[in-house]
Amino acid sequence: MENFIELGKTIYNLNNPREARRFAVFLARCCLHPQRITNLKKFFSQSECLTAISKKFPFFYEQITRAFFFYKSNYPVRKKIIEDSMIFFTQTLDENFLLELYGGEEFELWQTPIDETRGDLKLFLSVLPGQRKEGLISTVLRISDGSPIYQINFWIAQDNLLDLKNSTGDLAMWIGAMQGSNVEDSRELIKLLTKKCHAYRTKNLILYATQAVARALGLKKIFAVTNYGYYANNHVRLDRKLKTSFGDFWAECGGVLTSDKRFFELPLVEPRKSYEEIPVRKRAVYKRRFELLDGLDAAVEEKILSFKKAT
Repeated sequence: MENFIELGKTIYNLNNPREARRFAVFLARCCLHPQRITNLKKFFSQSECLTAISKKFPFFYEQITRAFFFYKSNYPVRKKIIEDSMIFFTQTLDENFLLELYGGEEFELWQTPIDETRGDLKLFLSVLPGQRKEGLISTVLRISDGSPIYQINFWIAQDNLLDLKNSTGDLAMWIGAMQGSNVEDSRELIKLLTKKCHAYRTKNLILYATQAVARALGLKKIFAVTNYGYYANNHVRLDRKLKTSFGDFWAECGGVLTSDKRFFELPLVEPRKSYEEIPVRKRAVYKRRFELLDGLDAAVEEKILSFKKAT
């Protein structure tokens, strides 16, 4: 019990009444299922790197005890999500990079100028405690003052995480949420960014960037949560509204609903129109857009390569 108390103190701010309540619930769950915590501790004790990561980011132990990641997730699935993700990251990425990332450092992958007032639009790879309900790592678009514009939360696991048809055991990216901006003038800002990105919407841009990260990491598939599968369905609220209907957006981007209605499968590469398919009056805009996206691809690939383990 004492170990659970000390662990809970690293996860929750007990000066906050809501956090204190969650702390009490966490302790109760730990006492009811102590083996779950013990098994996860055993996993993280396999290497010095994993042990260090779990000390910097103790929220793994909360994730294993709660119905996080997606609707009706269970303990075996959450355990597999955490273990598959961390095995992949520690086998693929540099140890110092991972320790900084899971210690709260954000890493810039790409940027493009907006204007003198807004500065630049930047893409980051990020791990923050507030993102832990729907993923283990995130891609985040921010402007120069740090305001988030869009983010996608995801984890890494084999495509047989769920009982899907045609599973092959390949590692895949699983998107647990896409979240938009909450800044005061978000509507006007999104319009400005869309214009600066040559009529390419920012929600498409964050998905494109996330697809680029998946490819740079060598992943074979991408799955993305549906409205039905969204984590928040575990706590139904009558006032909960999604800015974007996940299913409609994923289908628009070439996604196909899987045999599990909680997830779509998305293409690794966004389909592009050929120049012959583009009206003549719009070809100049599309040319600039494709150049922007090609630059993003190259920047992400170069950055991810710099984070990988030396071979």
